[in-house]
Amino acid sequence: MLENKKLFLLDIDGTVCLGRQLIGGAGAFLEDVRQRGGQFVFITNNATKSIDAYIRDFQSMGVATDYSNYMTASWAAIHYLKEHYPGQLIYVMGTKSFIRELKKNQISVTTDCEDEEIACVLISYDDELTYEKIRDTCRLLSTKQVGYVATNPDFVCPVEFGYVPDCGAICQMLGHAVKREPYFIGKPQTDMVYAAMKRNHYTKQETLVVGDRLYTDILCGYRAGVETALVLTGEAKKEDVEASDYKPNYIFDSIAALHKNW
Repeated sequence: MLENKKLFLLDIDGTVCLGRQLIGGAGAFLEDVRQRGGQFVFITNNATKSIDAYIRDFQSMGVATDYSNYMTASWAAIHYLKEHYPGQLIYVMGTKSFIRELKKNQISVTTDCEDEEIACVLISYDDELTYEKIRDTCRLLSTKQVGYVATNPDFVCPVEFGYVPDCGAICQMLGHAVKREPYFIGKPQTDMVYAAMKRNHYTKQETLVVGDRLYTDILCGYRAGVETALVLTGEAKKEDVEASDYKPNYIFDSIAALHKNW
């Protein structure tokens, strides 16, 4: 039941924020979670920002957060690479910020497609994308036997004016050229959900996954055995739910409507 929820695992883009603007009622909801003794954790497929950058962004929007409030696709990618490619060289197509985050966490990275030591290609959302990057990545994936992973399967990223292509769309574009599909690390994989519950000592029954996408947020909660709430401030629409194999437990017009019913 909704009133029993204590741990809220929240998507950011399209759920709590649009760009660098809070969606109406989001700030009041986050404050009330704290006042009632609960916890919120942002589980986001956005790998372009470090946790430090997110903390600064939310502070500028009037919401105080710290490291305990975040689990990002960057975090998930770092843990995946350390487990599956320990000490090996990773070719990255992503933003400078994302590459810095990987290096900061002792991941050996390169952007030179001719490096002979490359073990795996990692793709992320990249708003600094150039055709040179696309060509180099296609060359590597087409000519060498390397692993191929991506941070998240999201097709679009919501911004103030609508949407821009996200990592999943970039990988679809590459797929047409190289005839390969990556393993996607972020949602709907369940690692961030389980890690957030373990870190905060809450049960599945006390946890709610909240997001605006059926194929990432809602599927993630469904796979983890956690109840889910879809908000209609981002990608998914009500009619999309009818066609989906995985239904949210709750549907709300916005985070403010969820708050009202909690």
